[in-house]
Amino acid sequence: MKKSIKLIVLFVAFQFSTLSVFAQDKAKQIEQLLSKYNEYGQFNGSALVAEHGKVIFQQGFGQANMEWNIPNQPDTKFRLGSISKQFTALLIVKLAEEGKLKLDVPITTYLPDYPKENGDKITTHHLLTHTSGIPNYTDSPNFFKDKARNYYTPEAFVKTFSSLPLEFTPGEKFSYSNSGYFLLGYIIEKVTGKTYEQYLQEVIFTPLKMVNSGYDHSDVILKNRAAGYERKGKIITNAAYVDMSIPYAAGSLYSTVEDLYLWDQALYTTKLLSAKSMESLFKPYISLGRPAYGYGWFIDEVDNGDKGKLKTIGHGGGINGFNTIISRYPSDKNLIVLLNNTGGTVLGEMNDAICAILYNQKFEQPKRSLAFELLETFSNKGTKAGIDSYNKLKNDPTYNIKENDMNRVGYQLLQDGKKKEAIEIFKINVETFPKSGNVYDSLGEAYLADGDKKLAIANYTKSVELDPSNEGGKKALAELLKK
Repeated sequence: MKKSIKLIVLFVAFQFSTLSVFAQDKAKQIEQLLSKYNEYGQFNGSALVAEHGKVIFQQGFGQANMEWNIPNQPDTKFRLGSISKQFTALLIVKLAEEGKLKLDVPITTYLPDYPKENGDKITTHHLLTHTSGIPNYTDSPNFFKDKARNYYTPEAFVKTFSSLPLEFTPGEKFSYSNSGYFLLGYIIEKVTGKTYEQYLQEVIFTPLKMVNSGYDHSDVILKNRAAGYERKGKIITNAAYVDMSIPYAAGSLYSTVEDLYLWDQALYTTKLLSAKSMESLFKPYISLGRPAYGYGWFIDEVDNGDKGKLKTIGHGGGINGFNTIISRYPSDKNLIVLLNNTGGTVLGEMNDAICAILYNQKFEQPKRSLAFELLETFSNKGTKAGIDSYNKLKNDPTYNIKENDMNRVGYQLLQDGKKKEAIEIFKINVETFPKSGNVYDSLGEAYLADGDKKLAIANYTKSVELDPSNEGGKKALAELLKK
């Protein structure tokens, strides 16, 4: 009898030892992957990966503050951008669970001063699922120039968009709207009598001991806060200032990869909500083809080889100087968190590679961004030199043409007044990604800036044809056809 018990103990010990070796191997692969992205200027931040609920990797890459050479660490605090929305959504569902608000009644029930013409048609559920039809305030012309640097109270800022015409009948379709989540924060304040920040701290951060998370304020001295930067090709600059009253409940929070792990783990429990209410966050209320949207989360599936499809729940975020992503794989309690402080980058690509490592699948190795090379050449040497550089490097296996990188480079050139150069960059993007509505939209915008109405119309038309949800393209096209 004693011998059999000893054998069982040895077998269990061997299993744990084997699992530990596998985890170490995966951690090594993740470190090599992210080190290469860092070397290629595509990741500067902190990462955490958990497998079966246990952290197997956490590390900082690059600098939290480049002026003082302070490195990123797992406890470095980053602005989250739209990852904030999942916290706002939980607060709303918490109030609904407690019977303090209903998700299916007009928002004028809680915001009596909101214009009734629109407010009587919109429910809290519409705000949570981006189906309200309220225009997205960050898409308004000159938003970053005219409003982003100024302080507003929630009440005052709501008035900047509350009287605008709806883009569609509420509930009819999905259109991502920061305005909707801003309103959710304002509703929380009206219903609770507390500030959004106070209620968030009380309901989520304090119970979960998320001591390194909060509502970001530029004037507060915050230990271990990462500075925000923007990458313009190979050049890095300080990010433009944004007053944190503007993102508010749609994007004002900061956190660390370690705290977001605590958050992830709590979502498997009933610490914050009942099981039924927790489930309501992750239902695919509105299908976008792929993915779907729940309450503050995108719900999707990824290919897991012979094992079929793998459900994922996640969200990304972007705010001046920061780019973030959190991906959860609930069937295995796996988690990937990537927080970056050099503006927009290819976090989705990195996330997919890490997911492949976790599930023992093949993945693409990092490559240098051709867009960074082209920005430098087009900016300093002009169109001909830029095209020559593209033709020389496009077949080089160490480089990759990335749609979002090329798009950012094109807009950087437009912003610098280099319209012809921007057009060439966007043309390369169209040639490389002919099925993307977004690349045609950008090329249309560049032609419009250059005064070529005919080609602007042609490209906006193609964009809307490929992406019928492109409301901005439809508006631009309608304006052009009027003239």
